[in-house]
Amino acid sequence: MTTKPPNAGLFISFEGIDGSGKSTQARLLAQTLRTRGLDVVLTREPGGSPGAEEIRELVLEGPPDRWSAETELLLFTAARRDHLERTIRPALAAGQIVICDRFADSTRMYQGLRGAGLRAKVDALHALMIGQEPDLTVLVDMEPNTGLARALARQGHEERFEAFGADLQHAMRSGFLDLAKEQPDRFVVVNGAGSIEDVAQAVFAAVMPHLP
Repeated sequence: MTTKPPNAGLFISFEGIDGSGKSTQARLLAQTLRTRGLDVVLTREPGGSPGAEEIRELVLEGPPDRWSAETELLLFTAARRDHLERTIRPALAAGQIVICDRFADSTRMYQGLRGAGLRAKVDALHALMIGQEPDLTVLVDMEPNTGLARALARQGHEERFEAFGADLQHAMRSGFLDLAKEQPDRFVVVNGAGSIEDVAQAVFAAVMPHLP
């Protein structure tokens, strides 16, 4: 685990199943913090740096069987390493607040749940190549069938993982909630079923005690 240097910024990630509204909530939190005079970097995974954005196109588009879970793990880790080096760590070193739409917990779910022994490989590769967790992770919890319907209704071109269907969404929701129970000092769980405004207020209330 990377030791946090003195006067470093704050690293916040947002997690949740597809259609949970976490991307909207990450954006709204960034806006709220900026209105309060805080220096915020809003980023995303996969992506967040030029090289990682190129990998994003590879992993989020195309048919579900385009890559094996093992190949996805390598691609996501490569994207995350570039993102960490070029965006996240420089921002934290400058004392900024980094808000990231997904981070390593998503890889633990999307790839780690799709085969025997894969979760251990995810954790081992993360320890070897990333070695950093967010200071705070906001889990926007959503009923899986509702979330999947919302995600598919977007009719975007990055729906490769939604195409795996409801079973994966149910497994990921349980996995995310288990992670939150295992690491209560890092996770806060917010009910994503309310209005956008109500969820945003709950997110801000959960984040506020961690602000500089």
